[in-house]
Amino acid sequence: MNGIRYSVVVPLYNEEAVIDEMVRRLSRVLEDLGEPYEVVMVNDGSRDATAGMARAICAANPSFKLVNFARNFGHQTAITAGMDLSCGDAVVVIDADLQDPPEVIRDMIEKWKEGYEVVYGKRAARKGETWFKRVTARSFYRFLNRMTDVRIPVDVGDFRLIDARVRDALLSVPEHNRYVRGLISWLGFRQTAVEFVREARFAGETKYPLKKMVKLAVDGITSFSYKPLKVGIGMGAFLSIASFLYLVAVLVMRLFRLTDMEPGYASLMAVMLFFFGVILVMLGIIGEYIARIFEEVKGRPLYVISDKVGEFHGRDRSASTPS
Repeated sequence: MNGIRYSVVVPLYNEEAVIDEMVRRLSRVLEDLGEPYEVVMVNDGSRDATAGMARAICAANPSFKLVNFARNFGHQTAITAGMDLSCGDAVVVIDADLQDPPEVIRDMIEKWKEGYEVVYGKRAARKGETWFKRVTARSFYRFLNRMTDVRIPVDVGDFRLIDARVRDALLSVPEHNRYVRGLISWLGFRQTAVEFVREARFAGETKYPLKKMVKLAVDGITSFSYKPLKVGIGMGAFLSIASFLYLVAVLVMRLFRLTDMEPGYASLMAVMLFFFGVILVMLGIIGEYIARIFEEVKGRPLYVISDKVGEFHGRDRSASTPS
């Protein structure tokens, strides 16, 4: 037994402006708990001074450990790697930007000790976010719950505590296009929420611009719902019925000379373009699912580790781990 009570996973990507403050606040919270802990920092291919600063932090505090990816593999993969290599009885995932306050970890641990196996942070309010970000996030979570049979909590991100049993179950899921918060909901276990106010980013820039937000949304929908594929059946049936009724209407009008309107090129092209558009949209949806199948069957590792700093006891799913 390694004796670690709490593991905290912190994905890092160009966090030189916030990493020192994050370590200060996180260390204060964990030291106050009075139990053994580790902090697994996963450097997801940062291009600034994050890696060097993280090494210095590990040298100053052996409870902090560092994993350097060989390149940028993405936020969800970084979270997965941190869970892979963690060994605590409970695992907390928190971003480095301090929008999710480290002090909330105390409340999560209290819920965990009450017997809950998943304790997620629920955003009661969002500071420092644009109107567009708040509206799109709120709409997405509700849309996703309508699209899937898996109940995914609303207004919840990756900031959460999970029991070691949940972590082990999650690591048995081999998906490459990972939507971690959805996978944890899919696993089940006893879950509850701790509400908090999401703060404005302490420093630096958001790591989830619109492009990445859209990709995360697509990962969430395609990982937990087949309904987009079924849309094609419904649209096809509707358009076929509508076309038949339109044909009947045209024949009746011609037969009884109810109209003297000649068929026009513009209307014909409009109808054709509409049908072609529907076909292309459905082909794109099918292609998205096929691409994900292709990604899974290639059998590549989830991530590649360049090097590590510190002693790890968890599972390693990287292609190689140089010493």
